[in-house]
Amino acid sequence: MRNATGCSRAGKRKGRVSVRQKPLETLWEVPNELWERIEPLLLEAFPPAWTGRSRADWRKCFNGIIYQLRTGCQWNHLPRRFGSDRTVHRWFTKWVHAGVFLRIWSALVEECDELGEVHWRWQAVDGCLGKARMGGDLVGENPTDRAKRGTKKSLMVEEDGGPLSVVVAPANCHDSRLLKATLESIVVQRPAATRARPQHLGLDKAYDTPTAQQVVATMGYVSHTARINRGEWLPNDPAELKRWLRRRAARETKKKGGRRNPLAGGS
Repeated sequence: MRNATGCSRAGKRKGRVSVRQKPLETLWEVPNELWERIEPLLLEAFPPAWTGRSRADWRKCFNGIIYQLRTGCQWNHLPRRFGSDRTVHRWFTKWVHAGVFLRIWSALVEECDELGEVHWRWQAVDGCLGKARMGGDLVGENPTDRAKRGTKKSLMVEEDGGPLSVVVAPANCHDSRLLKATLESIVVQRPAATRARPQHLGLDKAYDTPTAQQVVATMGYVSHTARINRGEWLPNDPAELKRWLRRRAARETKKKGGRRNPLAGGS
């Protein structure tokens, strides 16, 4: 049991004072050095007006947006320290339509690249599915979730996992169809691959198609794609297919100790 100061009576009796732990309120706040890079981009998109009401605290709004995106809470459940939830949501909508977040992303990646912190030698592309309960323009039936409405994000990262590009599409769009758009949507100028400095691209089995591999080669990458187990080869000619089935039936009969496979057909 605690008193008004938040100290345990048992702790007082034992000569110890236990202080109630408070949540880290600075977890969602943009550091000063990062804000110095972000604020000029916001001012460029929305210059301050000479007349009218004073503008909202952009830094609080930006911190509130980060909080909402990371926690997934509803906008009207934002903590009060971020200001009015309507104001935060209004500026979020304005910045999205003005392409501000894309400019911030591009500027930060460009600065990292100038410092040599973007490692272009190894890159990877993969897709992930997400739900879209509220609908939208880029929504399709999710093939892995009972055809519920959803989206697919095709994301490209560099060697250390830093995001380089993203493409959003309906959930029923195959990963390989988004590969070209993903490679062309890198937010900065990608350095050209050379023989001395090749660029490798890691892909999973979804990209093991002739079209996807042609895109990889055209873009100058060295492909590292997981291969699909396509099973045994089947001949196209009907007569050859019949002979092939007989030979396979004979092999299976031999493996089973001479017992004939009833599905094998004629002799």
